[in-house]
Amino acid sequence: MSRWGIGVEGRRIADLGDGTYRNPVISGDFPDPSVLKDGEDYYLTTSSFDAAPGLLIQYSRDLVNWEPLTFALPNPPAIVFAVDIVKHEGRFFIYIPFIPAAWAPEFGSTPRIAVIHADSMAGPWSAPIFLDIERAIDPGHIVGEDGRRYLFLSGIRRVRLTEDGLATDGPIEQVYDGWRYPDEWITEAYALEGPKLLRRGEWFYLISAVGGTAGPATGHMVTVARSRSVHGPWENDPANPIVRTRSSDEAWWSRGHATAVEGPSGDWWLVYHGYENGFRTLGRQVLLEPAEWTDDGWLRALGGDLSQPLPMPIVGTATASGSSGAPDVGSLRGVSRSDDFTALELGSQWAFHAPAPGELGRVALEGDALVLAGKGTGPADSSPLAVPTGDRSYEIEVVVELLDQREDASGGVGADDQSIGGLLLFFDNALFLGMGWGGSTMTTYGGGRRSHWREQVPGSGVLHLRIRNDEHIVSMWHSPDGETWTRHGLRFETSGYNANTVNDLLSLRPAIFAAGPGAVRFRRFAYRAL
Repeated sequence: MSRWGIGVEGRRIADLGDGTYRNPVISGDFPDPSVLKDGEDYYLTTSSFDAAPGLLIQYSRDLVNWEPLTFALPNPPAIVFAVDIVKHEGRFFIYIPFIPAAWAPEFGSTPRIAVIHADSMAGPWSAPIFLDIERAIDPGHIVGEDGRRYLFLSGIRRVRLTEDGLATDGPIEQVYDGWRYPDEWITEAYALEGPKLLRRGEWFYLISAVGGTAGPATGHMVTVARSRSVHGPWENDPANPIVRTRSSDEAWWSRGHATAVEGPSGDWWLVYHGYENGFRTLGRQVLLEPAEWTDDGWLRALGGDLSQPLPMPIVGTATASGSSGAPDVGSLRGVSRSDDFTALELGSQWAFHAPAPGELGRVALEGDALVLAGKGTGPADSSPLAVPTGDRSYEIEVVVELLDQREDASGGVGADDQSIGGLLLFFDNALFLGMGWGGSTMTTYGGGRRSHWREQVPGSGVLHLRIRNDEHIVSMWHSPDGETWTRHGLRFETSGYNANTVNDLLSLRPAIFAAGPGAVRFRRFAYRAL
C-alpha cells in the first residue's frame, strides 16, 4: 500500500464566493496544465518534473475549485514534462514525456514518450508503456475524421497510434511549421511546443505555444490554427496570438501552454499557466480565462486584465468536494500544507526532489513524527522533501531531532559521521538556502552552497527551526524549546531564486532534509501564510 495520501493543500482561494473568481485558480508551481472534461467532471494534471510521487491529478466541477484526487505516477522513472490527459472509448490515458536525469541513470540519455492507462481517473494507473517516440516532448492526442488516433508532438510533428493507443503505427511526420511572430518581439526563443487539439463541428483546432516558457515576461504566448482534416493543411488564426503578455506591467507574465475546454454551461474557457508579476519564485501557476467562438469559427480570449475578478464559469453549483458526483477520496481530504505526522500516510504536499529508485523507503512515520534516513552530504544530494507554495509571504517551522550519531574516540561526534537535519527554501540542487543542524554546529546555506557564516547555537540533539519568507526577504530563527527564539545573523533576498537564474523550470519551495549516515526525526511541520 502506498504511504502517500491526498489532501487539500491550503492554497490561496480562487472562488470569491460572490459569483466571481480571481486568478490563479491553482496557486503555486503547477505548470503546463492539461485538462479533460468528462461529462460534468473536470480533471487536471501538470508537469511534475523531478518530483516523486508525480502527476498529481486534481478534480473539479466548475474549473475554479480544485481538489487533489490521486498521484498517477508514484515512482517516475525520469523527469516528467508536459502531458496530455485523454479519454477514449471509456478508458483514460496519460501521454507522458520522460526526460533524462542525473538521478535516474538507468533511464538512459534519450528523451522518450510513454503512456499510462486506467479505468478511472482515480486509478490504479498502469506502469509506463514506452512508445517508439524519442527526442520529442509535449504530446497532444486527437482522433481524426478517419477514426484513427494520432499523437501530435513538439515541433509540430505527428505520429499515428494503434487502436488501443499503446503503440505507434507509422512514422513521425512534420505536419505544421507554426505561426511566426514579428522578429522584433521580445521573447526567449521561438520554441513551437505544447500542441493541444480539439474537434468542434467541421474543424480541427491546433492550439500551440511559441515564444519560450521562461525568459522575458513578454515571451510565451498562445496561437491557434485550424483544418478541416487532421491531415491538414493548417490555417493560422489571423488574430494570433490569442493570448500574450504584452507588457511587464501586467499582473501575469509568460502566459501560455493553453488547453481550451467547454465549461459547465456550454461556455468556453482557456486554462494555461503564467508567472505572477515579480514572483517567478512561485513557479508557473494555473490561470483560467473566459473565451468565445466567433461567427467565423475562431477562438477569442475575453479575460482582459487578469488581476481583476472574473465571473465564475457557473454560479450556485456545489464545489468539487460537495458535489454528489465527485470521486470519493474519503478520509484523504482535508490535509493542509502543515503536517503533524500523525496520519498513516504523507499528504500530497510532500514530494521528493530528484528521487532514487525506492526513495520512499527512507521514510518512516511513527506516532507524531517523520523519521527520514540520511542521504548524501547536504541539501544538494539528499533529495529533500518539499511542499509547494503559492503565497507571496509565509512562515514555516519544524522540530529537528538527530538520531544514530556515532561518537569518535574523544567522545564527540566525528565530522565524517555527523548526520544533519534541516529546514530549507529549496529551488533545486544548485539553488537553495536554509539551516542544517548537526547537533553541535549549525550549517547555513545560501545561493545553493554552504555559507562561511558561523551561527552560534548551543549543542543539543533537538532544535526548533523557523524560516520566514516575506515577499522575497528571508529571515531565520532557532530555538531550544519552541518558546525562546534567536534570530539567525543572516537575512537573504530571494527574488533571483527562479528559472531565469539557473535555467530550471521549478519553484522555491519549503523543504526538510536529512543527510549523513544516520536518521533525522521531524515533528510538527507548520506552514502559515502571512
